[in-house]
Amino acid sequence: MGIRVTGVMIYYYFVCKRKLWYFCHDINMESDNENVLLGKILDEGSYAREDKHINIDNVINIDFIKEQRELHEVKKSRAIEEASVWQVKYYLYYLKQRGVGEIKGKIDYPLLKKSIFVELSDEDVEKIEGIIDEITQIIQKEEVPVFSELKICNNCAYHDLCFI
Repeated sequence: MGIRVTGVMIYYYFVCKRKLWYFCHDINMESDNENVLLGKILDEGSYAREDKHINIDNVINIDFIKEQRELHEVKKSRAIEEASVWQVKYYLYYLKQRGVGEIKGKIDYPLLKKSIFVELSDEDVEKIEGIIDEITQIIQKEEVPVFSELKICNNCAYHDLCFI
């Protein structure tokens, strides 16, 4: 059986390959991180009327689904929007692989009072399949990927681990 690639892994792939590797090797630094805690508070306080946290196969965890067959991902800011977009595209891909079609994606930014729509194209499907292969390769490596400083490093839960 191959590695089960999750939505979080897709997100981390776009954020930072080191973070992805740490996460997949059960090195978790996020439980006490202030930014992560703020995100959880935002998640708990937003969209209270929705049936939230729909976990499918322990692979994808959709924040909520609206009646119009629209899945939603709630994010604190647009700082790492590309990662968020690909996470939602992966949700759409995963559902499509299981016979669920005609579903739309949306990323909600409640603090900004903005939303963006996300669709899955045939080109996206090809790219996701390549990303899944790359994630599998990263995870199977014995050593953490080489460090390269990024804009997001100062706010990352793994900051201290990378800067030792």
